[in-house]
Amino acid sequence: MLHTLTIDDFDQMYHLMEASFPQDEYRPYAGQKTLFHDPDYRVYAYFDDTHTLLAFLAVWDFQDFAFLEHFAVAPTCRNLGLGSRMLQEVASQIQKPLCLEAELPNTELAKRRLGFYQRNGFCVNPYAYMQPALADTQGPIPLCILTYPSAISELEFCRLRAALYPKVYGVIP
Repeated sequence: MLHTLTIDDFDQMYHLMEASFPQDEYRPYAGQKTLFHDPDYRVYAYFDDTHTLLAFLAVWDFQDFAFLEHFAVAPTCRNLGLGSRMLQEVASQIQKPLCLEAELPNTELAKRRLGFYQRNGFCVNPYAYMQPALADTQGPIPLCILTYPSAISELEFCRLRAALYPKVYGVIP
């Protein structure tokens, strides 16, 4: 069953985040925890019967779309359909177009990740995109923008980026 993760479960989420993402792709502990005070940020989660976190999906709510910022499934639960089920449930609850960032297809793992999102209805958009640094000690990262349920025009991409940069990253495009 899909739950909204609370700040009480933040440490479990952050531990899974550290295990699932390169360090440049998530905020330092205090900065990530602060997001729980933003009314436009929420984290959906699956827990097992012992309240151990199995998967989470962090979402920023915008007027016309939702941005899926971090999505991770515990290593022991991968390739069991949990990620696909979570994407479908979240999309059903949000009922807005979705977007997310993913690594460029430069490695087999990145190609598999893109394939997962494409099998779940996301479209890879062909526009050059750079994720701003999430902390002073981190650098920007070239990524792909994926959208659901359809691809977007270059103008829509520019609008999306103009909305993401100040809200999610605190920078002006």
